[in-house]
Formats: sequence, C-alpha cells, structure tokens
Amino acid sequence: MISTEESTCLSVDLDKKFKSLWHLVGNTPMLELQYMYKNRPGSIFVKCEHYNLTGSVKDRMALHILYQAYRNCKIKPTDRIVETTSGNTGISFAALGKALGHEVTIIMPEWLSQERIDIMRSLGAEVILVGKEEGGFLGGIKLSYEMAASGRVFLPEQFNNYFNSEAHELTTGREIWEQLESAGKTCDAFVAGVGTGGTIMGVGRYLKKRDAGIWVHPLEPEESPTLTTGFKVGSHRIQGISDEFIPSIMQLNQLNSIIQASDGDSILMAQKLSEQLGLAVGISSGANVIGAIKIREELGRKSNVVTILCDSNKKYLSTDLTKKEPVKEHYISPLVTFTGYEPMPRLNRMSFYQ
Repeated sequence: MISTEESTCLSVDLDKKFKSLWHLVGNTPMLELQYMYKNRPGSIFVKCEHYNLTGSVKDRMALHILYQAYRNCKIKPTDRIVETTSGNTGISFAALGKALGHEVTIIMPEWLSQERIDIMRSLGAEVILVGKEEGGFLGGIKLSYEMAASGRVFLPEQFNNYFNSEAHELTTGREIWEQLESAGKTCDAFVAGVGTGGTIMGVGRYLKKRDAGIWVHPLEPEESPTLTTGFKVGSHRIQGISDEFIPSIMQLNQLNSIIQASDGDSILMAQKLSEQLGLAVGISSGANVIGAIKIREELGRKSNVVTILCDSNKKYLSTDLTKKEPVKEHYISPLVTFTGYEPMPRLNRMSFYQ
C-alpha cells in the first residue's frame, strides 16, 4: 500500500481497516500443476486466486480502488457504492464495501448464475437485474451513471479505472515474479482471460518491466471472440470474461497474440481440475489452463507459463459446470491428465503494501 501521510480523506480508523483487509487479500498460493498431454509430461504455474477473501481475483482490484478513492477524496463514508458487474466484482464490492461501512448496489445482467445474486444479497447488497431488452451489460452501466447523478454515490467504474490494473501490477504480477524467483525459476509467459482487462494489463506491465521478452497473452472464448473482432459477437458460457465490449483498460498493442478457449473445453478442464486435483475452481479457470497449455506447447517443454485460477466453483453449481459436457474433436482437455502439483514458496505479505 502507499503511505497515507499526504492523504486528507483517509481517517486513521479507515486506514487500519484497509490494512486489516489486505491481510485477507493477496499473497495467494502458487502451484506448479503437473500433467500428461498427448502422452508427454508437462507443467504450468497457477495463482490460486480463489483463496482471496470472497473467493476471487477481483478482491485485489476492489480493495485497491476503494483505498485510492479515499486517498484521492473521491468517496465519502456516507456514499453508496454502485457498480455494474458480471458477478465476482459485485461480490467483492459487496463484502469490502460493508466492511468499510458502505451501502452497496450491484447491477448485473439477469442471465448470470443465481449463486452470484444470492451471495451478494447475503452480504447485504441491493441487486438490480438488467435484461437484454433493457440493454444488458451496457444498459446496466448506463443505469449506474443515472443513479450517480443524484449524488452521494461512488462508481468504481472497473472497466475504465486505472487502479484496477495497478492493483495487479503492485500485487499479482510482483507475487508471480517473486514466487517463481524464490524457487529458482523465471517467467516465460503469462495468460489470462479478459473481463475488465485489469489482470492481464497489470500483471503484464509488471512482468515486462522485469523482462521485456516475456509473452503476455489475453484469452477470450472461442464462441464469442470480442477481442479479435472488436465488437460483441456470439454467446458463451465462461461467465466473467468477454462481456459486451472491449474495456478501455485493454491495450492490445501492448500484448502478444490473443488465445482462444472453447466454453465446453473450459468446462471439461475445470471439472478435471476438481476431480483429479481437488482444485474446485470456476469455468474461467479451466479456460486459463487451456490457454497456458497451448502457449507452453508453442514455447517448448522447458518454458514456465503462468496463469490464474480466478475463482472457486461455488458460484457455478447451478450451471453447466456440474453437468455432463459433450466432447468435441478439437478439445484439448480430453488429452490432459493431471498427475499432481507442487506449491511455490509463500512470500512476506507486508512487503507488498508498505
């Protein structure tokens, strides 16, 4: 965290709350996943972000955005937090907002999993569902601006907020580098699905500062290649990535090639992570693992490719994640068998936030 000496809006009590919350966010475990693919041994590295406070990677950016909002006098203790989200971000702001004493309203498309809605409501948040006839995701963002016009509202604006990606540059990227370094390894590539773009841009910035030759690949659903086409096309089942537009945070010219993963293949891979390794993760985690395996195949057997296990499976128990998924010819998950994992060393948490 940044020193609060120059702050005019962050009280001593709030500063203590933020420092306490950072003990529950970040410094997540990192594993080397070992597998057989096409009868050849391989391994990739994964950051287990389902170990964060609310069970997802979004806790990092939500906490950093709120901290910076107080530092820069963009939020008052009496403000209501209002955000449009596909789920995990809303859960993060609901929990962290309540911990800091705020009322929270979350706007989200009505077609996302019921578990997301139930979790946010259990955290005391108001949930407003937006249908396709009301504009879907973009309609929800418009509604948030209308609510903010009346005053006493703080909009995190995760898709446009620089502090989203900065959170991952300051924490996630640094943790990846130092955990690998502590095991005598370096990073050759990083792959992550794109929702807001904060994770891929922030981690990518940090890693490329350490080594400009590191590959940084954004990932999108094969069925809905928004990054590739530049506009919303098709539909997919990987909740949390590839919404209805390319966020302003995304700077594709600073990244390497776009990787794609089919939603069915991602479901099968997430099921395998759970059934074979006991890593109960969501569908986007399966997609990320597919992307990482693809890049490792391209870079070579000695390469170190890193990705994110974004969240747990608890938000997907009513979705196709718990159902039998048909296999298609081009899927890679049927060719993968996980054989185990090795943990990387944990780091000194406070070194990241002083």
